[in-house]
Amino acid sequence: MQIGIVGKPNVGKSTFFSAATMATVEIGNYPFTTIEPNKGVAYVRVPCPCKEFGIPCNPHNSICINGTRLVPVELLDVAGLVPDSWKGRGLGNKFLDDLRQADALINVVDASGSSDAEGHSHGINHSNPVDEVRFLRLEVDLWIREIIKNGLGKIARQAKMQGTKPEAILHERLAGLNTTESQIKEALRHVDLPADPMLWDDESLLALSTKIREMSKPMIIAMNKADIAPVENLEALKGISEYAIPTMSETELALKKAALFGLVEYEAGDRGFKIKNPGSLNEGQRKALAYMAERMEVNGGTGIQECIEMAVLGLLGYIAVWPVEDDSKFTNHAGKVFPDCLLVPNGSTTKDLAYRIHSDLGDSFIRAINARTKRVVGADTLLQNGDIIRIVSGK
Repeated sequence: MQIGIVGKPNVGKSTFFSAATMATVEIGNYPFTTIEPNKGVAYVRVPCPCKEFGIPCNPHNSICINGTRLVPVELLDVAGLVPDSWKGRGLGNKFLDDLRQADALINVVDASGSSDAEGHSHGINHSNPVDEVRFLRLEVDLWIREIIKNGLGKIARQAKMQGTKPEAILHERLAGLNTTESQIKEALRHVDLPADPMLWDDESLLALSTKIREMSKPMIIAMNKADIAPVENLEALKGISEYAIPTMSETELALKKAALFGLVEYEAGDRGFKIKNPGSLNEGQRKALAYMAERMEVNGGTGIQECIEMAVLGLLGYIAVWPVEDDSKFTNHAGKVFPDCLLVPNGSTTKDLAYRIHSDLGDSFIRAINARTKRVVGADTLLQNGDIIRIVSGK
């Protein structure tokens, strides 16, 4: 799974990325600090069954801290988008190509409105952050439209001569965007297109591209610089999306560094922090930490961890499943307890899980056992969040 960090230049994307992953990247108060995409690992928190069953676990693909399992997801921080990036302006073509495999996007927005469309710094409320969101969505939509248009003649001819369904041909055209045929079919249901693809014009194609983007690249808004953003800006952003979260990337990054140096007690997602030894701090550090604490109380934390989890568990609707090989001891073949936690799309079946573990396991699938209920379940049984599943195969 890959989550793309997107936005115009100089809104704090790289700071957000660093705060989420603790990866070292170049951060600067000027446009196009990021040229090559940065890849790193962030974590989604889910309850670990070890606490429920009262047995120590042996994590393999994740980390367990006091009964909370941290499951890794990949973040991708790409170059900023400027107007007409879809035409190749700035680093537009590179930016968009870097996002092809992203499952969801976190749109980092300068909620303070202190930077222009090119990413140059100005005073607070210089620009409207709502326009920033609309601009980015449109750039992605236009990019998708151009990909479709480049193959529209072939699509039209195949549909007419071979009777091929439009969704199948569009899927072939958009396969590199990590877009499924079912997503394209659903998008086509929402757009009133002429039956003959030869009659699809720019306007109708843009409407189709918007729906395809909503289905295949859903976006969450990270209302960054929330500590200095006017309240009306935050409310306006919340008004255009139910997935809009106030974020303070610089605060998150500073707190994680302070925790590494033993100055504070803080874990990602905490709504506050504790100073370990107040007497060891100088006046500047005390003032800075007091400001952070006050802003975190107002916003309910820094919002970074919440953004990641909202993208994975909310937007994408993933659930946590625990595969085991011994359904009575909850172990794998090596005797490790609850070794792996897999994040799978809601609506996945036990057979989907088998294929996720290994293609041979899916091919030879016989049945599955729900380790909680000890019931045998079939290949089409839908997985539930927190399920502990043993796959029985013919191998």
